[in-house]
Amino acid sequence: MVNKRKIELLSPAKDYDCGVAAINAGADAVYIGGPKFGARKDASNSLRNIISLIEYAHQFRVKVYVTINTILFDNELEEVKSLIEKLYAHGADGIIIQDMAILEMDLPPIKIIASTQCDSQDLKKIKFLEKAGFGRVILARELSLEEIKEIRKSTNVELETFVHGALCVCMSGRCYFSELAAKKSANRGHCQQLCRFPYSLVDAEGKVLVKNKFLLSLKDLNLSKDLDDLIEAGIDSFKIEGRLKDVDYVSNVTYQYRRKLDRIIKRNPTLEKASVGNIEVDWEPDLEKTFNREYTDYFLRGRKKDILSIDSPKSKGKLLGKVKTVSANYFILEKGVEVKNNDGLCFFDRFGNLQGSNVIKVFGPKIYLNDMAKLEAGMEVYRNSDVEFEKQIKSKPPKRTISVYFEVHESDAGVMVRVFDDEGNDVSIEKSMEKVLADNKEAALENMRLQFSKSGDTIYEVKEVKLFFAEVIFMKISIMNALRRESLEKLDALRKESYVREERKIKRTDHQYPLNKLDYQSNVSNALAEKFYERHGVINIEPAYEIQTDKKGKKIMTTKHCLRHYLGKCLKEGDKAIKEPLYLVNSKGYKYLLRFDCRNCQMEVYYDPEKTIEKKSK
Repeated sequence: MVNKRKIELLSPAKDYDCGVAAINAGADAVYIGGPKFGARKDASNSLRNIISLIEYAHQFRVKVYVTINTILFDNELEEVKSLIEKLYAHGADGIIIQDMAILEMDLPPIKIIASTQCDSQDLKKIKFLEKAGFGRVILARELSLEEIKEIRKSTNVELETFVHGALCVCMSGRCYFSELAAKKSANRGHCQQLCRFPYSLVDAEGKVLVKNKFLLSLKDLNLSKDLDDLIEAGIDSFKIEGRLKDVDYVSNVTYQYRRKLDRIIKRNPTLEKASVGNIEVDWEPDLEKTFNREYTDYFLRGRKKDILSIDSPKSKGKLLGKVKTVSANYFILEKGVEVKNNDGLCFFDRFGNLQGSNVIKVFGPKIYLNDMAKLEAGMEVYRNSDVEFEKQIKSKPPKRTISVYFEVHESDAGVMVRVFDDEGNDVSIEKSMEKVLADNKEAALENMRLQFSKSGDTIYEVKEVKLFFAEVIFMKISIMNALRRESLEKLDALRKESYVREERKIKRTDHQYPLNKLDYQSNVSNALAEKFYERHGVINIEPAYEIQTDKKGKKIMTTKHCLRHYLGKCLKEGDKAIKEPLYLVNSKGYKYLLRFDCRNCQMEVYYDPEKTIEKKSK
C-alpha cells in the first residue's frame, strides 16, 4: 500500500466561532491565540474556549495549533511553561513559537513549530531548527519557489508556508517600528501597523519624489493559482493569514482553498487530505468579494514592481466598472452590473483618496448613493461590501459531517445495531426485546430505514442502512430512536479515544548555531534564550531591541520590498542616478532613513532623532 503524503490546509481562528467556521469550511488544521503570549494581542482566547475548539476539531481529525509566538521576559517564563503544560493536557496538537527559551523548559512531548519570526528564510537556520527538535518550520513569506525547493531538498522537517492574506513588509520578527514609535512591540503582539500609514519619499536635497502615498503597504498574498507548484516544491501545510478576520472571511477563503486542494488531491493518488469529513456549501466562494488590498504572488516567481497597495491600505473589493454618467443623486455605469441596496461601493476621487458610500436605491441602471459628492464620470467603482454574498454566507454557513453506515440485525435476544465510519471505527449495541412479527413487512422495513437514516444534531451523515432479518419484526419508533442515539454516542466515544496526536519530546542539543554572534535582531530577551544560544556555540549576544534603553541609529525594518526598484532606479539594472540618502517622511515630519543592501536585494529603514524634522507650525 502506498504511504500517501498528507496535504494540510491551515486556517486562522480569531476565536472559537471563527475556528468552527474554518473547520466547517474544510480546514485540516487551525491556529489560535492563547490567553497570552500570542503575536496578535487582539486575538487572545481563554483556555476554556481553546479546549472547546480542540474537542470540536478532533472529531474531524482537524489539528489545533496554539500560538505562543511573542518574545518572552524572564518574569513570564514560569507562566508560559504552565500554559504549555495545560494545552498539552487538554489535547492541543502543537504550539507555534519564536522564543528559544521554550526549548530550555522541561515540557511534555508537544509538537513545537518554528514561527516565521525565527528568521526562517535561511537554509542553515532551518537545518539548525530541525536538528534542535522542531517538528515544523513556517517559511518566510519572501521566499521564491526555487528557494523553497532548495530548502526541501536539504531538510526533512515539515514545511509550512503562507498562501493567502495580509503581508508584512518587514521580514518577520525584525520589525521594531511600533516599539520605536509607540512603545508597542510587534514581537510582543502589539503591532500598530505603521506600514499601513502614508509617507512621502524625499531625496538627499529635500526633493519630494513621491508625495503622501502608502509606500510600505503591500498588497495581499494570493497563491491560489500556485498550489500545484507549491506541493511539488515540498510544502506540507498551506496557511491562510487572518487571526483578526471575521467568520465570513474565514469561511469564504478557506472553502476556496479547500476546493482547489481537493481537485489537486483527486488527480494525484500519492496525496491525501490531512483531515476527514464531507463539506457542504450552498454558495460559490469568491476571493474578490472578501477583504483584500488587491492581490500579489509577492516574490514566489521573482521580484516584481507591482506589489504595493500604494493608494490605500483599505479593501477596494471587486471592480464593477467605470462611471458613464453622474446626476445629482444617482450614477450609471458603462456596463450593467447587478447592485443591491446597502452594498458598499468605493472609488478614488480626483485627489487620489479612497471614498466610500452605501447604495440606498437601485432603479434600472440608476444607482443611488447616500454620498455622491466626489464621484465623477470616468472613475472606476468597486464593491467592497456585497450584501447578498455576505447574507448567503451567514444564512447558509458551511456544514461538515462524518459518513457513517448502519446495520440492523436480528439477534437471538432481539436486535443488534452496528454503526461504523470510513476510518475503521466500529461499534455495536444489542437490545433484548420481545419479537413481534410485523403485520406489514414492507412498511416496517421502510420505517427502520427511515429512522436509522436520521442523525439529528450530530456531526454524522448516514450514508447507508442495511437490514438483516429472517422474519421482519415490529419496532417502536421510540426504541429505534434510542438505539440510533446510543450507538452514535458509543461511536463518538470510540472516535475520541482513537484520535492519534503526534508527540515529540524535545531533547537538549548542542550543535553549532549558524552564527557565533547575535545582534538585537535575534530577539533574545531572557536568560533561558541566552542559555540556549550559548549552548549552541554563540559567544556574543546583544539583548533584544525591546529591552535596550539606547535605540539611537538602529535599524527598525528590513524589507525585500525596495523603493529604488519601485521607482525604476535599481542599481542592478544600470546606472540609475538618484540623490541618496532617501528618506520616508510621515505626516508629522518624522524622517526615516533608507539604506539599500543591493548585494542581498534588501531595503533597510533606520530612525535617528537627530535627523528628525518637526513639522513647522503655521
